[in-house]
Amino acid sequence: MEIKKFNLLSKAALLGGVALLVASCSEAQDVSDANDTTKVEQVAGAEKAIDRVVTSANVPAASGTVDMDEVLKPSPLKEMEMGDANAPVTIVEYMSLTCPHCANFHKNTFKDIKEKYIDTGKVRFIMREFPFDPRAAAGIMLARCAPEEQFFPFIDVLFEQQSTWARAEDARAALLKISKLAGFTQEEFNTCLTNQQLLDDVTEVRNRGANDYGIQSTPSFIVNGSRYSGDMSVDTMSALIDSYL
Repeated sequence: MEIKKFNLLSKAALLGGVALLVASCSEAQDVSDANDTTKVEQVAGAEKAIDRVVTSANVPAASGTVDMDEVLKPSPLKEMEMGDANAPVTIVEYMSLTCPHCANFHKNTFKDIKEKYIDTGKVRFIMREFPFDPRAAAGIMLARCAPEEQFFPFIDVLFEQQSTWARAEDARAALLKISKLAGFTQEEFNTCLTNQQLLDDVTEVRNRGANDYGIQSTPSFIVNGSRYSGDMSVDTMSALIDSYL
């Protein structure tokens, strides 16, 4: 499947009135307590037996598997990542900045996951772009044009203020306002959004995700070679990560 290239040289195409389609994002996964299952393993010791209860109720089912070595091969863009490169669990997220489910994940789940797993050396987290529309492409390009140490804070702001720019009548003005707060000048803003090479690289990352790894919706996560789709709560993602530890 070939993903159509966005033409950033046209301001109308880049920042026109692009409607947000919920269908372009993954629907949040529905985890039912009615289907809770508990596996009890008997661990025999020299003096006594110890019952260890492993709860798997919140672990979502994988939608497929991929070769993790292939997933981690270098792409045209520098990997934007957090955590220990040698962590036992590697998570690659594909996200679109105009996707409300992605915004929900980053506002309500990611910070707790970062504190619990990334900052403690248990998870290496890589974020990759998968823009569904020109506004999402513009947002991720601006994040890429910001100083590297500002990439994740810039992403946080774009998700926090998603409704103010992704749905704005004048998205260009809204993005410029956010970008100026991050230190962009008008000239730097314009130069970034007309950087065709950067757009081509963003498009290649998306195409590889779709064609090689089966990414079709956002947010999607590749965790140690298994693919998962949809927004996750803190409890669900914690259970998923714990299943790999």
